[in-house]
Amino acid sequence: MGFQTPLYELASYLQWTTSGKVQLPDFQRGYKWEDERIRQLLVTILRGHPLGVVMMLKTGNDQIRFKPRPVEGVVLPTNTEPGWLLLDGQQRLTSLTQALTGDGVVHTKDSRGKLMERRYYVHMATALLGEEWIDDAVRSLPGDGVLRSNFGKDIDLDLSTPENERAQGYFPVRLLFGGAETVNWLFACDNKEQPAVFHAKVVQGCSTYNIPAIELDETTSKSAVATVFEKVNTGGLPLNVFELLTATFAGDKKYYDTHGTDFRLNDDWQATQRQFAAHPVLAAVENTDFLQVVSLLASLKRAKEGSSARPSAVSARKEDLLKLTLDEYLEWVQPVRGAFMWTATFLADQRIFDVRFLPYPKQLVPLAAVKVVLGGDADLHGVRAKLTQWFWCGILGELYGSASETRFARDVESVPDWARGIEATTPRTVADCTFAASRLLSLRTRNAAAYKGIYALVLSQGAKDWMYDKSLDKVQYVELAVDIHHIFPYKWCLDHGIDPAMRESIVNKTPLSAETNRAIGGSAPSVYLPKIEKKAGIVPAQLDAHLATHLVDAADLRADDFDYFFKKRLEKLMAIIEAATGKPVQNDMQDSDAEEGLQKFDPEDVAVMPDLDDLEV
Repeated sequence: MGFQTPLYELASYLQWTTSGKVQLPDFQRGYKWEDERIRQLLVTILRGHPLGVVMMLKTGNDQIRFKPRPVEGVVLPTNTEPGWLLLDGQQRLTSLTQALTGDGVVHTKDSRGKLMERRYYVHMATALLGEEWIDDAVRSLPGDGVLRSNFGKDIDLDLSTPENERAQGYFPVRLLFGGAETVNWLFACDNKEQPAVFHAKVVQGCSTYNIPAIELDETTSKSAVATVFEKVNTGGLPLNVFELLTATFAGDKKYYDTHGTDFRLNDDWQATQRQFAAHPVLAAVENTDFLQVVSLLASLKRAKEGSSARPSAVSARKEDLLKLTLDEYLEWVQPVRGAFMWTATFLADQRIFDVRFLPYPKQLVPLAAVKVVLGGDADLHGVRAKLTQWFWCGILGELYGSASETRFARDVESVPDWARGIEATTPRTVADCTFAASRLLSLRTRNAAAYKGIYALVLSQGAKDWMYDKSLDKVQYVELAVDIHHIFPYKWCLDHGIDPAMRESIVNKTPLSAETNRAIGGSAPSVYLPKIEKKAGIVPAQLDAHLATHLVDAADLRADDFDYFFKKRLEKLMAIIEAATGKPVQNDMQDSDAEEGLQKFDPEDVAVMPDLDDLEV
């Protein structure tokens, strides 16, 4: 990547934006500056103060074919090719182009975000008082040039015609670079002396106003553009690869020649979201997640087809996403859509029904990619069992919390053959998974992936609500407003001095309906269980059977014996964790580490995400 740092006059920038020599890359977001910010920008120029650097990318790079679009407010002939794409300075140059050229009407908004049209003027007499008066001299008026009050009934200032502008002494900034039109306007004024001085001191001063540029040459890569844009665009939302690929795909000449239109990646993503809408759990999938699956599959195909001497790496990193071609995207988009919808059914089988309790949304990226690789084999009994084991190892081993792109690639390369039984080598995610019993003490809020995972594992044991004789499947989960609640209520634990770490541990939590939780209240189990039996019209043995589906020993609960309840449920949770991961749980509860875990309890951990029954009285 090479660059230069020339200095150009503002007049040149205006000529380039209006002619189309400088345009915006399609990934740039829309114009959004508000009225006062634009006025202050004009004040900066009239005072001759610097307004910062603009950054431009030279076109003609065969590796970057960003779809260009004109600066907002500029109308260009179809297929006008730019010489430069504006990477930084969009808001400033758009404001100046609209305010200083054409009719001078700027499409902006007020401080409350209300859309409006404005024109800007300089009161000549005030401006000539000196630089310190420029701020007072620059006025913003409605787009028609008429300032009204009293709900529009009274006209306070009318600058709707050149004659009115001159009569009131207001110079329209649209003529600052108007050449002969500027001279004609000024010398049509009745008072010839003031316009002449204004032209000499203000207009001519602006004519030499310079703005420095950073020009990136045609050797600049897409990843470099992304990095540069992220560094300079600190005032807006961070750029992601989706916007960059949107512009790249829209500029694909082959697609345009074939279809007679540009490919709109954002429109395609909206079509994907419409298909995902039937599966609420997929609301967590972002457009970049989708692109990562495409990248994994495209790079996996390249790796298999490439030479053994220089194998291609399987990757979902940002710089590799930017290497995707439109042909590769179109090859994989439908299989990936189908794979994500398959993941929704897979998650439902694991009793994960909504985004709140999805442990690692990013784990859906390799899961969807593995599904595409496996095809129909993903639903074979033995293959499905292996996929389930891998899935739970990732969650309970808490392996998808960071640096996940590398793990994505490893899983996509190894899991399919391992699941089919073709390859005996255990995938790294399964091999890396470890779980210690003491971790159950520190899992206290749904911020932790393993906390959400254990909640889902309890549901998958066939858990039934205590009040209703209904398994908590996908339908009942929604209808009964199921959430995670204390078994020994928060208030009871507080009154009986239960260690906060044990009180808030996942061991003392279970999925229950909102109605059952209300029946529990803050009472002792020996009090609330008979209430549930009476309200539900069941005998103790029936309720005890429902408690067992939650891995709860009914005798300990009815005796209000928290310690025995906690010990036995912890052991049962360890057993289902071992079954899910296929790996032994380290029983370190007698170790000093476990005691230390109790001592390190931080009440703020609970405050992060309190359960609904934390406020019981």
